[in-house]
Amino acid sequence: MSSIFSKIIAGEIPCHKVAENDEFIAFLDINPKTDGHTLVIPKQEIDYLFDIDDEVLGRMMVFAKTVAHAIEKAIPCTRIGVAVIGLEVPHAHIHLIPISKESDLFADKSKKTPEELAQTAALIRERLM
Repeated sequence: MSSIFSKIIAGEIPCHKVAENDEFIAFLDINPKTDGHTLVIPKQEIDYLFDIDDEVLGRMMVFAKTVAHAIEKAIPCTRIGVAVIGLEVPHAHIHLIPISKESDLFADKSKKTPEELAQTAALIRERLM
């Protein structure tokens, strides 16, 4: 079940990487709802989040938590909203969306230049623990 995310993991498609370890990668959404909108995905190709092994899912949430804290430090917001939709790409992923009000989760996606995305990714990476 190869997807665009599999190609990002393999390095075939570039991304604005925020964090990575042996199991997971976090990168900016190229059409973010808000600045800093980040996707967290397992490197293992699994379509549905709730098909992930419990222990791996737990580690994925801890990885996402670390990324969320860095986003909070880098992007002015009240909280990091979390969304799991799971239909747009057949590869499990978690959306981390900086929000100041609930409607930010439902905002229209925006267009950012590669330079803007690179700058945002750098700001978040600098704040990782």
